[in-house]
Amino acid sequence: MTATEFRNIALVLPEALESSHMDHPDFRVRKKIFATLGHPDKTCGMVKLTPEQQDEFVANDPEVFQPVSGGWGRQGATTVHLKPANENIVRRAMIAAWRNTAPKSLTKDFDGE
Repeated sequence: MTATEFRNIALVLPEALESSHMDHPDFRVRKKIFATLGHPDKTCGMVKLTPEQQDEFVANDPEVFQPVSGGWGRQGATTVHLKPANENIVRRAMIAAWRNTAPKSLTKDFDGE
């Protein structure tokens, strides 16, 4: 997967916007970050999962997903190694991160409720 593909997956989600945080591209919904690109380096992205979601993604695909080091990682921030990643697994993680961050009214609209 490329950084462009990661970016495109993030930006198709409802109300997702690209911004910048600490000189790295980030993706936000209603001003809250749900994913970033380029940290710790250009071969990685990050998605904000719950600790339980993180455990599941890491267990199922440890070459792609790993907890971010430190406190953010213990809270669910998860590194995505882009090169071995495939679009389907990253889309699932990205949607989970977006859902964790978006207001419930927006996720209900996304689900067609």
